[in-house]
Amino acid sequence: MTLAALPIFVKLAGRPVILIGDGEAAEAKRRLLERAGAAIVGADAQANFAIVAHAEPEPIVAALRARGVLVNTVDRPDLCDFTLPALIERDPVLVAVGTGGVSAGLAAALRQRLEAELPADLGATARALDAAKPALRERWPDPAERRRAIGAALAQSLEADVVARMTSPEAPRLLRFALASRDPDDLTLRQARALARADRVHHRADVPTAILDRARADALRIACDAPPADPGPGLSLWLEMAE
Repeated sequence: MTLAALPIFVKLAGRPVILIGDGEAAEAKRRLLERAGAAIVGADAQANFAIVAHAEPEPIVAALRARGVLVNTVDRPDLCDFTLPALIERDPVLVAVGTGGVSAGLAAALRQRLEAELPADLGATARALDAAKPALRERWPDPAERRRAIGAALAQSLEADVVARMTSPEAPRLLRFALASRDPDDLTLRQARALARADRVHHRADVPTAILDRARADALRIACDAPPADPGPGLSLWLEMAE
């Protein structure tokens, strides 16, 4: 299947980008370009990229293309050489969601859904993996084996302790949660993720079965009055109802 477009990330810091137009749409693009550090210039300047927000864009786009400029035309995908996706930013991680200009509303809705799924410290995860490259290369000299090890760790969790989990996968960890609701649908994203990957769940007797059922099927459920002094290898949870 042929790609409708090739997604790329372009570093615009200090580089000129033509912006033509006014009004709310043009201002929104201006703010985006400023966040990227671009030097915003007029129609006659030399640049590789241009954004056009104009009621009658056809002659403007034709003139820019004749100069070899790649153009994004607001609300006119037929006049776009490139499109601007909806963004999720977890510096240095940047996730882009695009529809080829077909539906900005759909791109925004997808961005909002993904925003809720991705942990807030995803950037810290990326930096941890970057800092650990020498150690990971030493531990897994073969690149394919190293990729599999990283992939397996990230499949468990995207949290920033990924390197520690890779190097000490059986190290004891105990997460403690005071549950604000007896309804499993009210679990926070972090609580739901922890339940899905915990090796054992220690809990007070009043924690509802419906919540315990959100734990993975082979996880031990252990009713007790206090958190364990020795949680055992892997990931353990302590659950109690908030007062």
